[in-house]
Amino acid sequence: MDFNDDLIMPGISKFDIDLENQRVSVEGTEPPSNIIKAIQDVGKDPIIRGTGKPNSAAVSILESFDPKDIKTPVRGLARIVATDENNLLVDITLNGLPKGIYYPSFRASGDISAGAKSTGSSIHDFNPITVDTESSDKLYSGQTFQQINFNISELIGRSFIVSKDNKLADDSLAGVIARSAGAWENDKQVCSCSGKTVWQERNDAHHRGLHI
Repeated sequence: MDFNDDLIMPGISKFDIDLENQRVSVEGTEPPSNIIKAIQDVGKDPIIRGTGKPNSAAVSILESFDPKDIKTPVRGLARIVATDENNLLVDITLNGLPKGIYYPSFRASGDISAGAKSTGSSIHDFNPITVDTESSDKLYSGQTFQQINFNISELIGRSFIVSKDNKLADDSLAGVIARSAGAWENDKQVCSCSGKTVWQERNDAHHRGLHI
């Protein structure tokens, strides 16, 4: 299998594979989740090291606050990249959920002490996501890539919520929106907070439910 062929996608205008440094750089508008899946399909475990320009990217890890999910709380990830001052591309991936329609939104507050219920009012409602791709144990995944008008600096510290039936509930997913590295801004191999390599951190994330 030619790895180069797997990165030929409509939204990719240019890519470079650096085998010596184990690095793939991509230019284009393809959702990061699609690029990750293509690399996983050839048996590799990719880690995104940065997207967009400096101060133009954010991420929110979406966790369930339902007590039954305490061992594997992570159920999704939202990657946010600014294309200019007031436009964002938002790549939302959900995993390990019952089949159905889910409703994502940006919330006014970043307080997730009570899960989604403490995040305040919605400041932006996304188009719904259909979760119907079977993953495992009768659970399903879904993905969407949406463009919205928003300034990324206005989102940092707020929260990202995903709910069923467009209502906040105990099993709604919630995550704080935090800045993430731009392209070439993150070259660390060891996490200073834990002393673990990025691959060990990745393995820990898998155990918590983050498979995307």
